[in-house]
Amino acid sequence: MGILRIRTTVDERPGRLASLAAALASRGGNILGLSVQSDADGTVDEFVADIPAAPATVREALEAAGGRRVRVVPATAHELTDEPTRALLLASRLRAAPWRLPELLAELLRADDARWIYGDPVSDLPDPTRLVVPVAPRRAVRLRRAELPFTLTEAARAGAFARLAQPAAEPDPADRAVTLSDGVQVALHPLTAIYREAVRDLHDRCSPESRRFRYFTSMPALPPRVFERLCDRNRGHSLVAGYDGQVVGMANLLFTADPGTAELAFLVEDRWQGRGLGTAMARALVRAARDLGYAEVRATMLADNVRMRRLLISLGATLAHTEDPGVMEARLPVGAMASA
Repeated sequence: MGILRIRTTVDERPGRLASLAAALASRGGNILGLSVQSDADGTVDEFVADIPAAPATVREALEAAGGRRVRVVPATAHELTDEPTRALLLASRLRAAPWRLPELLAELLRADDARWIYGDPVSDLPDPTRLVVPVAPRRAVRLRRAELPFTLTEAARAGAFARLAQPAAEPDPADRAVTLSDGVQVALHPLTAIYREAVRDLHDRCSPESRRFRYFTSMPALPPRVFERLCDRNRGHSLVAGYDGQVVGMANLLFTADPGTAELAFLVEDRWQGRGLGTAMARALVRAARDLGYAEVRATMLADNVRMRRLLISLGATLAHTEDPGVMEARLPVGAMASA
C-alpha cells in the first residue's frame, strides 16, 4: 500500500511498543518514524511505516497486539522530515510572520483546517478532532483534523508554538508573593538545599495525618536522599512557601517516565490549610509544567484526602479510582486549568 501513518493507544505497560513493532513487521512493515505521546487514557504510539498490507489488515494486527483506537491513514515522503527540525523551521517562519499563526499551526500538527475564532470559547460536547488553542483573551485558533484525533501532547505543542507569536512577557521572578484568602502574603521560592532545616521543621510541625496524606505513611522526617531528589532540577521542580522565617508549605512537580506527564504533590502545615496556599502552589507548578512542555499533571492521593480532591477539582482535574480502593488519581491537562 505504500507509506502509512499509523496511530494507536496502548496501556502503559512494559513491552507494549515491542509488541506493536512485531505486529507491523509480521505484515511486512518497515518502520520509518516513531513518536510516543501522552493522552487522557494511555500512551499514543504513532508510526510512519512503509508497509504493503492494506489498512484494515494493519488495524487488525495492531488490535491483536493490544492496540486501541487504531487509526491508519495515508502518508507521504514529506512526512519523514525530522520532526524537531521541522518544528524549528516552522518556529523561525512564525517569528518572521506571527500573523500566519493559524496556517503554521495547521502545518505543525498536519491539520485539515485552521482559523481564528473570536469571543468567548464555544461550549459544546468534547470533539477529539477539534483543538482550540488560546492566543489572547477572547481570541484563539481552532484546528480540525478529521482522521486523527488530537492528543494532549499535541495540545501542549500547539500552546507552546502559539506563545512564540505573543509579545515577550516580563520575566517571572524566582521569588514571588501570593496573597491568601485571608489577606496574608506568603512568598514562594524554588526549593534548594538552603531550606533543608526549614523543611525538616515543617515536617515536625505537621500532624501525622497531613504527612500521611502526602507520603501515604506518617513519615516523621524526610530522608536526606528524598530531600536531595526534590532539590534536583533534572528530576523535578519544587517550591516552598515562606512566612516569617518559616517554611509553611512545600509543593513538588516530579518528572516521570510517562511522555508529557509530571506528578504533583504537596505538604501544607495544618494551621495554613484551607487558606488557599495549596491552590496557589498548585497553580504555580502547573504553569511551570506547561512551560517545561508537559501536557498533563497527575496526582495520586488517598481516597479520604478530601482537601486535595476538592483543590484539584477546582483547578479542572478529573478524578478516578485506581486498582487500590483506597487510592485515587487526578489528571489535569495543563491547558485546562480553571481560572480564578
